[in-house]
Amino acid sequence: MTKRSAVPPPVTAVLDASSRWLPARLAEVEERLRATAGAHGDPLAADASATLAAGGKRLRPMLVLLCAGAEGGGAAVRAATAIELVHMATLVHDDVLDEAPLRRGRPTVAASAGRARAVATGDLLFSRAFAVLADAGDERAVALLAEASVALARGELAQRHDAFDLSVSEARYLERCQLKTAALFECACLLGHDDPHLRRFGGQIGLAFQLLDDVLDVAGPPERTGKARGTDLLDGTITLPLIEAAEVDPGIREADLHGLDGTAAEALCDRIAATGALDRVRGRALEMVAAAKRELATAGFEPEQRRLLDLVADGVVQRYS
Repeated sequence: MTKRSAVPPPVTAVLDASSRWLPARLAEVEERLRATAGAHGDPLAADASATLAAGGKRLRPMLVLLCAGAEGGGAAVRAATAIELVHMATLVHDDVLDEAPLRRGRPTVAASAGRARAVATGDLLFSRAFAVLADAGDERAVALLAEASVALARGELAQRHDAFDLSVSEARYLERCQLKTAALFECACLLGHDDPHLRRFGGQIGLAFQLLDDVLDVAGPPERTGKARGTDLLDGTITLPLIEAAEVDPGIREADLHGLDGTAAEALCDRIAATGALDRVRGRALEMVAAAKRELATAGFEPEQRRLLDLVADGVVQRYS
């Protein structure tokens, strides 16, 4: 049985509802992640292991396993391991680009070991993700993960292009979210089971996840998020709360994001919150979760599988409530 510390909230309800098989599968994934992170010698093994030890919700591996079902077996465990390795790699690389000092309340690899080692650590995690699948000859899984990885890269480039640009539209923001976040959620579902309803389910859940994460960046507090409030503003990342707030308070578009420090970023967060933008964005995320659950309702999945996936969808919301 997997420890709950290894698979933190909001997934405990799913674990309780699937205690016959899912905790054991997630424990297999966790063991494979530990073995992969620690298998390539210091200093990379230490940095990769530290990234793994920082934890995470493991939503993407869980989606793989749930979509594959109780009979998914070793192929599902490999795919779940691979997608989490890609996710970990993107976090390490993002922290390099953002010069982030903290991730989940701990020093980032970039902050503790330097940019060069962080880049190498992210590269290691990416390479091992594909090796896990290639070693088993799973060409379909390799192709799906490659497609999602390209989307991640395109999304990162788009975000960098848009940095500090307060004229960015909602449509452009959602396009970035689709590439940077939703694509990997879609991939997780399709790695488990090839069904267009699951692709759309994963996409909607991924978008909701990103919207709510952007709300949390404005709302804080740091002890909950593991990073300073307004980190996105300090990075020049334009998110939907900022876009929505500027519709109500156009003066926000005159903010000098380049000149922000921590205190000014918190003040701008307060100004965004005062417009009611956070509640509106939360509402949009709830609509996306409801749309995701409707996809399952029309797909004809087994009641148990649908119930567990519904719990994951609800958990995305509960994580930020």
